[in-house]
Amino acid sequence: MITPPPFQPTPPSPGMSAAQRRLLRHVSRSFDLSIRLLPKALQAPVAIGYLLARATDTVADTTALPLDQRQVLLDRMTQAIAARSTSASEDPELQRLTQAFATQQTDPHERALMQALPQCLPLLHTLHPADLSSVRQVLGHITRGQHLDMARFGPGLHALQTEAELADYTWLVAGCVGEFWTELCGRHLPGYSLLPQAEMMRIGRQYGMGLQRLNIIRDAGADLAGGRCYWPVDTLTHASLTPAKLAQAAQTPNTDTLLALSPLYSQWLDHTHAQLADGMRYALALKPLRLRLASALPALIGARTVALLRQAGPAALNQRVKMPRHEVRALLWRIALGLGSAAVLQKEFRKLSGEPLP
Repeated sequence: MITPPPFQPTPPSPGMSAAQRRLLRHVSRSFDLSIRLLPKALQAPVAIGYLLARATDTVADTTALPLDQRQVLLDRMTQAIAARSTSASEDPELQRLTQAFATQQTDPHERALMQALPQCLPLLHTLHPADLSSVRQVLGHITRGQHLDMARFGPGLHALQTEAELADYTWLVAGCVGEFWTELCGRHLPGYSLLPQAEMMRIGRQYGMGLQRLNIIRDAGADLAGGRCYWPVDTLTHASLTPAKLAQAAQTPNTDTLLALSPLYSQWLDHTHAQLADGMRYALALKPLRLRLASALPALIGARTVALLRQAGPAALNQRVKMPRHEVRALLWRIALGLGSAAVLQKEFRKLSGEPLP
């Protein structure tokens, strides 16, 4: 009988510079918290992947430049990410397009991210080859979703047609991230989970898709104002609604439209909450404490956001609903005092979801 060799975890990739960490903190405070909690072996691939995904997302979402110019820039960025050497990041045309795009950004942190892109792209090549392959794969899915987004949402108001399109979109831009995260854990942290890897991949995928659905619901008013309706036409039709009616209600509250939307709105929140509950199941299956906390935090913040959206109801189309920072700080203190135990995390998820505690 041949004895298999012992598991040899992949060596960790080098870390990021202080300037790059500051950039990450500015473009996403909540995700930066999760990354800082991660075991060191996971920090660089997750952070670099996030920075580049955030940069491509900024290009896909910004309407300050014409669609065709944004498509050209996203194409160039996608090619640079896939390139086998760092020379692509030095492409003069990519640098010119990036800097021109940066000047159009009103958010100073997103402007800084785009200006720093030539320094961010070479970070890919500091990763261990296996991590580099995983980051490229997940960014390939994400940028495909962003290309589809720009193709679907041209001038005027446009909407997804079916729930299948919505599921495909949420997988491309977020569900694949749950799979990516799980793949890295399996590579670097032997025996990291209480559940089989296949189940972790499944619920990790659902977790990512739930976080994206939450973004869609929370940002619906702004998206509609920008001509994007992610709520499928087929589903809206069953409630005698149209994307145009929703867009009008997002600008000027309409009681009839909001009443018609209310049952669908509750169903979407229920679906999203169920996917976030998968995320908590994912986090609670993790053995390393720091990894458990990093994975649980988005689900906990998401649960509170869902509860706030329920309180606001469909009128959230005209509001900016977000968990206040002081509540996030209080949550972190409660978790710390409870030593990040599974029981404390489960209790917090129920509490933040507005569920009665036993």
